[in-house]
Amino acid sequence: MAKHDVYESPLVTRYASREMCELFGARHRIVTWRRLWLALVKAQRKAGLKITAKQVAQLERTLEKVDFASAARHEKRLRHDVMAHMHAWGDIAPAARGVLHLGATSAYIVDNADLIIQRDAVRMVTGWLASVVDALATFAKKHRALPTLGFTHFQPAQVTTVGKRAALWCYDFVRDLEEVEHRLSTLRFRGVKGTTGTQASFMTLLNGDEKKVLRLEADVARAFDFSEVEPITGQTYSRKVDAQLVCSLGQIAASVHKFSNDIRLLASLKEMEEPFEKWQVGSSAMPYKRNPMRCERATGLARFVITLVQSPLQTSAEQWFERTLDDSSNKRMTVPEAFLATDAMLRIVANVSRGLVVYPKVISTRLASELPFMATEEILMAASASGGDRQELHERLRKHTQAAALRVKMEGKGNILLDRLRNDPAFSGVELKTATDPKRFIGRSPKQVDEFVRGFVTPIRRRYRKVLAQTSELSV
Repeated sequence: MAKHDVYESPLVTRYASREMCELFGARHRIVTWRRLWLALVKAQRKAGLKITAKQVAQLERTLEKVDFASAARHEKRLRHDVMAHMHAWGDIAPAARGVLHLGATSAYIVDNADLIIQRDAVRMVTGWLASVVDALATFAKKHRALPTLGFTHFQPAQVTTVGKRAALWCYDFVRDLEEVEHRLSTLRFRGVKGTTGTQASFMTLLNGDEKKVLRLEADVARAFDFSEVEPITGQTYSRKVDAQLVCSLGQIAASVHKFSNDIRLLASLKEMEEPFEKWQVGSSAMPYKRNPMRCERATGLARFVITLVQSPLQTSAEQWFERTLDDSSNKRMTVPEAFLATDAMLRIVANVSRGLVVYPKVISTRLASELPFMATEEILMAASASGGDRQELHERLRKHTQAAALRVKMEGKGNILLDRLRNDPAFSGVELKTATDPKRFIGRSPKQVDEFVRGFVTPIRRRYRKVLAQTSELSV
């Protein structure tokens, strides 16, 4: 079948990094299965089972020689993927065939492999999260004091700064990093537990020696750099673990969605936009357009991840007693695709954050059109302090602002509120230029940015200094 004749996931062909795709690829998964079989054989030999050095050596020598065609033939006959790969390995390591999978169940192979792969995937995600935090913090620091119009309900509100707004985006990703770090620190190996988690088969193999069984499990866990093992399981580790991990990715997706939407809105306002390359085409029909395609793509991927959150939660809820198998087909799709999509959208956000373009003149023009209205309280106080009657001044301001607003809305003309006030003797004692200086309205925004970067971003930069330089070139 030709390459372009069948569906291929765009997560693999267009969006996710090669590293993340390989991590969830079939070769890496099956080699991980084999490493688990080998680790169990070694630990059992150490515990005193009759396993020879020759058998171990043969498994080590053939570890990465995976014949997928052979495994497929076995699976067609056996209808069992783990058994199929066990037979395929046994075909090329015949001396060791008889010692593979002693006392184990498929969950020993599949579950522990999934935990190893998901742990490594979370580590990749933390690296990209740290890169996004670093990029947004750098941008926030640079524009910490640039006044811009704030919005609530997407209606003009009080003044903020470009840097303060970026710090809000950044803080969401800091929270996400804290969450996935917590998940990583509490992720435990499923362990060597047997068919229903009782370890009965290993107690039999090791003649009822409980200490040897516990030592066997610890040895296998240590081989994969897990310091902790699930204290209790059914046949599988609790599917709550998958739900927690995917929920964490869903939270990242919410942050990506919010950031990307804000950039898309700012691009429409012409205040800020994502990078736009020299030969990039914005529209096939409208040559002038500079569509925010990266943020649109990130928004779509984020929406996809958010919808995936429900599936592992339902899987967790659906597991009967010690396990059912309805988790398997769902898990094969949900978990890898959640990680691949998260990898893709974080790489987009890192790329956009490092190349954000700001248009200060557009920002100041929009701010100037709204600021006179926002400055009316300041003007009222200043005029009152100059000896005016507060209630009379308030009424005058009310009439001036309504007349100016009517001109803006009904005639589409500029805001003439300040001109009207200059011509009103009641406000002759007010320095209107000073009263409407945008920097008078930004409060502690610049210092808030400084404090946030120092308190929250600097520790992240220290922890992740080795990955902050990673590039995020996009495929399309």
